[in-house]
Parts: sequence; structure tokens; C-alpha cells
Amino acid sequence: MGLVEQIRDAGVVGAGGAGFPTDRKLNCKAEIFIVNGIECEPLLRTDRHVMEQYAPEIVKTVRAIRDSLGAKRAVIALKEHYDKAVEALRAAVKGTKVELYLSESFYPAGDEQNLVYCVTGRVVPTGGIPLDVGCVVSNVSTVLNIAHAMNGQPVTEKMVTVAGSVAKPVTVTCPIGTPLSRLLEAAGGPVGDCTYIVGGPLMGKVTDDLSEPVTKTTGGLLAIPKGHPILAKKVAGARDAMLARAVCSQCSMCTQMCPRNAMGLNVQPHKAMRALASGNESLLGDVNGIFSCCDCGVCTYFACNFGLKPSKAMQQAKAKLAAQGIKPVKEVKYEPERGIDNKRVPTERLLLRLDLKKYDKDAPMGGFVDCADVRIPLKMHIGGPDEPVVAAGQHVSKGQLIARPSGMGANIHASIDGTVSAVTEEFIEIRK
Repeated sequence: MGLVEQIRDAGVVGAGGAGFPTDRKLNCKAEIFIVNGIECEPLLRTDRHVMEQYAPEIVKTVRAIRDSLGAKRAVIALKEHYDKAVEALRAAVKGTKVELYLSESFYPAGDEQNLVYCVTGRVVPTGGIPLDVGCVVSNVSTVLNIAHAMNGQPVTEKMVTVAGSVAKPVTVTCPIGTPLSRLLEAAGGPVGDCTYIVGGPLMGKVTDDLSEPVTKTTGGLLAIPKGHPILAKKVAGARDAMLARAVCSQCSMCTQMCPRNAMGLNVQPHKAMRALASGNESLLGDVNGIFSCCDCGVCTYFACNFGLKPSKAMQQAKAKLAAQGIKPVKEVKYEPERGIDNKRVPTERLLLRLDLKKYDKDAPMGGFVDCADVRIPLKMHIGGPDEPVVAAGQHVSKGQLIARPSGMGANIHASIDGTVSAVTEEFIEIRK
């Protein structure tokens, strides 16, 4: 069985993003394979621990992927201050021709298109993917899942950082489908009255529902005290347009600080604010650049001096354009700015601005979080939900196939031994 087939059978998807099926991503030829171990979001430690603990397995797998792609180069990217991970990988890459790229700590260093530019000097066009410039990029946790797939092990577990306002920040491994509440218990519970962010502090989603399950793409759970200013910035509201009309001065600082705009992709959040304030979509100007917005939030969380939310205006504009059937045109509008390095936001400065620096603590490995019952979502990937192949009352073993895609998607496997207690259109529940 070939590598792509092993990945497909194991149900591997992008562990650090939207969950694109990895067998489809790697079923191609490319010039450069890049492993993303930079961990874009602050406060998270998952990928760092993966590289510290599994460096030999990662390098071995990178070589196999490089050969499958026919790539001339294979590069593992991580931040230079990840001392233990750098040491482990330097030892593992000796004699392999696998390269290391050490990045400074800035946000969003781990953005896929930024990473391609830093490693190769090439710019992925609006509406494009790294393969358009000869590259394939995979998250380092995805690579670890591929290593397991090569040994016949499907994706059944996820490593997650639990941090923020908790008693003891920790990084744990748990079965997919584990409720978030179990992760919180592993961190000693919240300190104070908290709301939660699933993922990182900037691009993660806010929730108060701790019964939500861990998925193949869950990277973090952050406890944030209620009333913290970052929570208000993360939610689009009815008052946003009114505030844009009253406060936005069109200073264009949001556009000047946009990392995608600096790469020449013509992302202009100040024009989205102008259109939102006036209710006039024609003021968006050249709409193509809107499709290159990655929702990193630099414009909202750092650039805007008035506390407005340009990133939310961009996402609303993008959704409207998509609803109208407008699609991006593949292009790089301008040459990257010569001063692009000077526009990068140091991670520590960002954390200080957001009043999150006090939560930037080590989250050491805390072992395995066992779970007596799991609720495994049927949609943990791009594409529609999978179709169950088991029924309520059926006994299943860990690693057994329980759902398969009908189109775009990825296989789903039981994450614990037990009995199927429920099968719905949204999830499969298993109890020990």
C-alpha cells in the first residue's frame, strides 16, 4: 500500500487548520515540502511538545513524504526559541538533507502563506494554495499522524494545550470526542469565572459549552476571565457598523499592518470598514484582496487605535461576496514590500497589548486523559459529514472504522473500546 493510501485509510486531516484531508493534499508532485511547527497562536504548546518528543519519527516521515512528492527540498520550520525542540530536531536531521528553518517569534509567523514566503521568497496568489508556487505545507502534528498511519494506526487521539486562567497549565493527550470539561479538570479547573476559547486566543472560537468534544483539529482550550477585553473583540455585533461610522477615521493603519497586504496581496481592511460604515459595498474597491484575508486579526487586536474590528468587517465582506457567487482571481497584485520585516508584530508585544502576557506560561506534558464516553463528530474536516458504518448497540474497538466520507472528507475511527450508545446526523457516541 502506498503512502497516500495509508494516510487515507487512517483518516488523517490537517491537524492545525481547517481539516483538509491530507491524502488529497499529498496526492501530487511538488518542489518543496514544508513542515509547519511554528505554532501560529501564542499560549499554545502542542506542536512544540510534538517536536521535542517525536523528532526522529517526524524526520523519518518527512523523508518519506519528500520522496512521495518528488520534492527537491524538505524543510521543518519552528521558532528559534523552542530550545528543546531545536536540539532534538538538529540531532534527528543529521545526514538526512532535511533542513531546519528557525523563525523569530512574531505573529502570525505560522500563517501558511507567510511561512511559504519566509522559506522560499515566493508569494501564494490570492485564491491560490502553496502548490501554485511549488510547495506543500503540513502541520507537524499532521506529520506525526502520518507517522502513525505508516504503522497502520488511525487517528484516534489529539494532543491539546489547556492554558489561560487555570490552576496548572498543561498539555495532554486525549481520545477524540473527549468533552472539553475533562481537559479543564486535567488543568486543575479554572481560576475565577471564565469563558473559554477553543484554539488560540486570536483565531480560536469562544464557547461556554464544555460538553463540546475534542476533534482532530482541536489545538487548545483557553480559560479567559469574563470581562476580559479580548472576548469583546472576538464577537461581531450589531454596534460594529455604528462604531465604524462614529469612530473610524480611515487612518488605514489596519491595512498598513496587515501581513498579507505586505506580501502584495492587496488586503485592505480600512476599505471594508468604509463599506461597513456607509452600508455601500461599492466602497470595498478591488474586492479580490478580500479573499486573501486569513482572519489573523492583526488589524483588530493590534493595529486599530480605536478598538474597532476590521477583521470582522473583512469576514462579513468575504461571506457576502461568496454568497453572490463572486470567486477570487489568482493573482499577486504587487511586489512584497521591502520593509515587510519591520511590520512583523513581536509575539511578546502582542501579548502585552492584549493583557495576555500573564498567561504565557509553560504547559508541560501531563500524560493521557482517559474518558469513559466520547462523542465523535461526523464532520471534523472540509466537506460534508461522514456516513456512519456502525449502529447503536454495536461493540467497537479502538481504531475501528465507524464512519466514512461520501465525498470530500476523511475516515473516522473509534477512539476508545466500548459500545455505540447513539448515532445521529452529527455524531457517534461511544461508552466504555
